[in-house]
Amino acid sequence: MEIISFTLVAALLYLLSNWIVDRIEMAAGRRFEYRTLLFFGVLLTLALISFGLIRAYTGIS
Repeated sequence: MEIISFTLVAALLYLLSNWIVDRIEMAAGRRFEYRTLLFFGVLLTLALISFGLIRAYTGIS
């Protein structure tokens, strides 16, 4: 069951990261040259936080 929850959270984080990067680019008024690095940074940060929270609340080691 935990694999399903981690997979669903990962899919949602992917969509959320894309939305966040789009908003950052809109605020800057241009597309960034290294958009993939920004996307990776946002996704990695959100994944580490959310997976840590999932482990803390479910007791998964």
